[in-house]
Amino acid sequence: MSWLSEVRESYDAIAVDYAHETRDLLDRLTHVRAGVVLFADLVRAIGGGPVADVGCGPGHTTGLLRELEVDSFGVDLSPAMIEIARREHPDARFEVGSMTDLDIDDESLAGVIAWWSLIHIPDEAVPGVLAEFHRVLKPGGVLAVGFHVGDGREARTRDDLPEPVYGHLRQPSRVAGWLREAGFTVESEHLLHPDTPRPGAILFACLPRPVSAEH
Repeated sequence: MSWLSEVRESYDAIAVDYAHETRDLLDRLTHVRAGVVLFADLVRAIGGGPVADVGCGPGHTTGLLRELEVDSFGVDLSPAMIEIARREHPDARFEVGSMTDLDIDDESLAGVIAWWSLIHIPDEAVPGVLAEFHRVLKPGGVLAVGFHVGDGREARTRDDLPEPVYGHLRQPSRVAGWLREAGFTVESEHLLHPDTPRPGAILFACLPRPVSAEH
């Protein structure tokens, strides 16, 4: 998949600057931080368990989850990002990997959080990624997905990028439809900054628990 290589190379190139620029992002974007806190509460409500921060970048969200006493670990496509995450969060586990093919056991996680990381996945690959999230979550497991709202895709360029990296803008209704098709129940939808040029959204979903047989 050429787009995977392009995303990996782009984030390897900007890893140091990106980690610095986003270090206090969750403190500045209080509504986004609240989404992480709510995700942690939802994981605790089902009894806790390990959580994967998929597309973790330099590990800021993983670190916040651990501060919230969630058993979180990070996965990212970029080795340079993982190197920074390991250095800045030495008590947490971080692994290089792709959300298209997670090296995680079936039904082993209580939660998956994809915090503005699905934005680099082309439309045709999203169902496969959500199928991976479904596979690794235990019944009742929690999924939180954050993304930019809009239509189409946009090229992001920087002086330190070898090539533009593309981000996909999506309507919440479309992402919710994909989640339902993947077998999730959508529980909540939060629209962020709707009056700005760059709104965002967070969807919370879960896997249904098996229905107990009546005796």
